[in-house]
Amino acid sequence: MFDISKVPFSRYGSYIVISPLHGKDGTHLYLRNIRNGDNDLGGIFRLELLLEGQVVPYQSQMSPHALRLEADGGFVEIIISEARVLQVRGLGAGLRLTGMTGAYDYAVPAHQGCWEVNHSSQEIRYMLTPIKGPLQVDAPFQEQRCLEITADFLPDPESQEMEGAIEEFFTVYTERSYLSFSEGQKLVQKEYQTWIETVLECDSRWRNGRELASYITWSCVVQPEGLLNRPAMYMSKNWMTNIWSWDHCFNALALAKNSPELAWDQFMIFFDHQDESGMLPDFLNNRFALWNFTKPPIHGWTLKQLMKNRAFVTKEKLQEVYEPLVKWTEWWFKYRDDDGEGLPHYHHGNDSGWDNSTIFHKGTPVKSPDLSAFLLIQMEVLAEIAEELGKKEEAEKWASDSMHLLGRMIGMFWQDDRFIAVRSGNHSEIQSDSLVLYVPIILGKRLPESFRKSLTDGLVSNGFLTDFGLATEKPSSPFFREDGYWRGPIWAPTTLLIYKGLIDSGETELAREIAEKFCTMANRSGMAENFHAITGEGLRDPAFTWTSSVFLLLAHSLMD
Repeated sequence: MFDISKVPFSRYGSYIVISPLHGKDGTHLYLRNIRNGDNDLGGIFRLELLLEGQVVPYQSQMSPHALRLEADGGFVEIIISEARVLQVRGLGAGLRLTGMTGAYDYAVPAHQGCWEVNHSSQEIRYMLTPIKGPLQVDAPFQEQRCLEITADFLPDPESQEMEGAIEEFFTVYTERSYLSFSEGQKLVQKEYQTWIETVLECDSRWRNGRELASYITWSCVVQPEGLLNRPAMYMSKNWMTNIWSWDHCFNALALAKNSPELAWDQFMIFFDHQDESGMLPDFLNNRFALWNFTKPPIHGWTLKQLMKNRAFVTKEKLQEVYEPLVKWTEWWFKYRDDDGEGLPHYHHGNDSGWDNSTIFHKGTPVKSPDLSAFLLIQMEVLAEIAEELGKKEEAEKWASDSMHLLGRMIGMFWQDDRFIAVRSGNHSEIQSDSLVLYVPIILGKRLPESFRKSLTDGLVSNGFLTDFGLATEKPSSPFFREDGYWRGPIWAPTTLLIYKGLIDSGETELAREIAEKFCTMANRSGMAENFHAITGEGLRDPAFTWTSSVFLLLAHSLMD
């Protein structure tokens, strides 16, 4: 059972969600449409339980395949039997839908006791269909809209049974029949069981975390629609209802072993929308892409790990990704290297993924060693792919460029046994105690042994490693904030990056300690967007997919 106040009720492929309206109304549950990105919570109907025609309080129980609203005297169960179909069943109780209406929203009677609700505010229509028991609708119309829309699915007076369907559509509804509620529920149960059988295995001590991570990743996939020409795993169905262009890489990694086709879809979806310049958008949803920012080039690092499954990442797939990855790499040197030194910089913290990290507190542009490390690995991967594709000269060039970048990176950023970030142009050092300066550990044994030792020792001696994992700002820093986003909390992606870097550096003991702490925390506190570095409490969005994916990856690795 999951807590619906934190974990939304949805299913694979669907844009239908039931949850509170976080930040607006945490008391009631709402049927939501998540097609408008994270600027709109998408409230359509408030859901309430009816006993003898009166709204009554209820308790909710949520499993991966059903939501139950129960009070003394009756209950209502809800399933999402198909991506666009929500079905309800009640015994002794009814379900009231109260529309969150705006300009031009209206309801009209349709065939055989059904009602059509045109929710123009959300650019979607719904067909409400009674199957057992009556459907009563109150929708007074004035000028251009219904002032209110209230739809009651009521139990049959004799059997006290209620059953109905709510189906999304865009233009014209096609009359149809629906599976019985029991049949629909069995179908969803079977689909979820198939999914969970493909989720990475882990020790039984992580059983609760695995179940939660499995449900979050399954339920956050939406079907291809609009700009999304592949199934896409959103970051959350609470309010972070987009995909960001480094988040998707971590989800791809967790899917790679047992669901490689879906993993490839996650990895490639941003390259489907790559700008002619080579830039990737900051985020995508079914409606639009945001181009004001981008995200760091971790795609080569990700692809290198995906390529371990060469039975799936075939030569044809490498041909598919090679040129897009070339353009993405070259974009950084062409458009983010204003001083021409061959060390690209960030224009804004959002471009780094570490939005408000202290390396940006004195302004931008900023040259940071993590960016060079990502690009260095990306060039190595391009060299490997070019060699396999018979592009010998390009392979040699990428390999040479990667080695030269390593030299420039060390020369610019390594000072006094640590990496620093600098302002672009004047190279003035930025005083920062951010964990981002330890991300170059991903280079592993490409770095001199003394560098690796300094980075490894610094993670512990400088206090980044708390009882729960790696804080993103040193807790003793004057800039540390308990809920400071990238100025303190523990994040899943940074944990995985440094974990992998430590493994590649031969620092297995510390890597496993970090993984143990993170998995213990997430198993206890849930799959939150980030976590309080001192208490391990979940922060911000409480049901996040990249946290779920990293938990699964780390828990699986601890089986070795």
